[in-house]
Amino acid sequence: MATELPTTDIRIGAELIRRRKGGIPLVCLTAYTYPVARLLDPHVDLLLVGDSVAMVLHGHETTLGASLEMMIAHGQAVMRGSARACVVIDMPAGSYEDSAVQAVASARRIVEETGCQAVKLEGGVDMARQIAAIVATGIPVMGHIGLLPQSVEKEGGYKIKGRTDEAIAALLADALAVERAGAFSVVIEGTIEAVAADITRRIAIPTIGIGASPDCDGQILVIDDMVGLTVDRVPKFVKEYADLRSVIAHAAERYAAEVRDRTFPGPAHVFWGSTAFSGTNGGDEA
Repeated sequence: MATELPTTDIRIGAELIRRRKGGIPLVCLTAYTYPVARLLDPHVDLLLVGDSVAMVLHGHETTLGASLEMMIAHGQAVMRGSARACVVIDMPAGSYEDSAVQAVASARRIVEETGCQAVKLEGGVDMARQIAAIVATGIPVMGHIGLLPQSVEKEGGYKIKGRTDEAIAALLADALAVERAGAFSVVIEGTIEAVAADITRRIAIPTIGIGASPDCDGQILVIDDMVGLTVDRVPKFVKEYADLRSVIAHAAERYAAEVRDRTFPGPAHVFWGSTAFSGTNGGDEA
C-alpha cells in the first residue's frame, strides 16, 4: 500500500494511481482548458477531462452534448497545460457502447491525438467487454459506476444509487466486473455512502468518489463547482472552496463603470511613442 505522496517530477501514470489503493487519498479534479490545467497540475494527482465540459463550457443540458472531437480538443489543451498529473479523458456517449471494436477505435483515437494517460467510460457489467478490449490494446481504462450522467435521460433524471438490496447487489457486481475487466480505478458517483464505502473495501482497485463516501480511495469534483463558478444548480455533494461567481461579476461591473465614465483605459493602458509592452502574444512592441 502507498503511504507517501508521489515525489517524482515525471508524469503520473495509471499504474501509479492503481498502487495508491488504500494509501493517501487521490486528489482529482476536472479540467477542460490550458490555463486551468496549469493552475491545478501542481496540486492534484489526476486531471479528468470530463464530458461535463459539454455542460460547463458549452451550455448543454446534459453530458450527451459532448462529441469525440470536443473531448479530444479539450484533452489536447489540458495536456499542454499539465506536466505532472495523470490525465484521463472521458469517452463521450455514442463512442464506445455499440461494440468492443468501436470502443477500441475511439480510445485509440483519443490517446493518439492527445497523448493522455488513460480514458474513462461509464458502465459496469454491461461495459466489461469494452473495458477489457481497450485494456488489451495497452490503453489504461478508468471505470465509472453508480449514477451515470450519460444515462440520465434514459433513467429520467439524476437518481441516487444504492437505496435497495437489489441496487446494492447490482453496484457491487458492476464494480467487480470493472475490476476483472482490467480497469486501473473506478469512479463511484451519486451513491449511498455506506454502499460506496463497502465497495471500496471489496475491490482491489482505487475508488474515486463524487457524491459517494469519504472512505473512497480518492475524491473528484468538477472544477467549476469547486471554485464557485457554476451558474446553474450546484449539486448537493459539492463544497465550494471559492466564490468566483461574485469575483467575476464584480470585476465586470467595475470594468463596465470605468469604460462608461472613460476612466479606462487610463494613461498606463495606452501606447505613447515607442513604449514596449508585454502582451498576451508574447511581448509585442508598439
